[in-house]
Amino acid sequence: MNDNLNQESWLKQYYSLRAAFSIAWVIAALTVGKQSWLIGAVLLVAYPAWDAVANFIDAGRNGGLAANRTQAINFGVSLATALAVGLSLQSMQAVLGVFGAWAILAGLLQLGTGVRRWKTNGAQWAMILSGGQSALAGGAFIFQALHTAEPPALATVVGYAGFGAFYFLISALLLAFSARRRQRA
Repeated sequence: MNDNLNQESWLKQYYSLRAAFSIAWVIAALTVGKQSWLIGAVLLVAYPAWDAVANFIDAGRNGGLAANRTQAINFGVSLATALAVGLSLQSMQAVLGVFGAWAILAGLLQLGTGVRRWKTNGAQWAMILSGGQSALAGGAFIFQALHTAEPPALATVVGYAGFGAFYFLISALLLAFSARRRQRA
């Protein structure tokens, strides 16, 4: 029981950090990212790079990458995506296509992690929903990259990051409320 409480406390902090990063990323993208191509490019590379780091840290806290296959794969996919985004910055259609493929894979892997944690941790329904929505958004990104005459802008990815922040925040709040209920009981 104590291990489960420690895990939920960790997840609450982790989800809060993920939400804070995504919120900061959205704000930066909508402000300085729109003003400077270089800052926008850095933000586009940073988003999947951060996802890789976050998956690595969370897996490390939970037995390592070998014990958490979905996060190990997500770590590798996100690192490769950060590199691919960096290499495709000359075309926003290409960037959006890369983001789309990543959103599909990362979403399905997040969904898998949420399902794996379902029995032992609370607030996983939001992570499962987020993973599914990420995969759907990825499909929409790929469609837009292939069928839009006008190049997409950095703002195209903002909604995706905003929904990610929302789901991480919901999960963190649900875990906090659950902990308070247990303390009162």
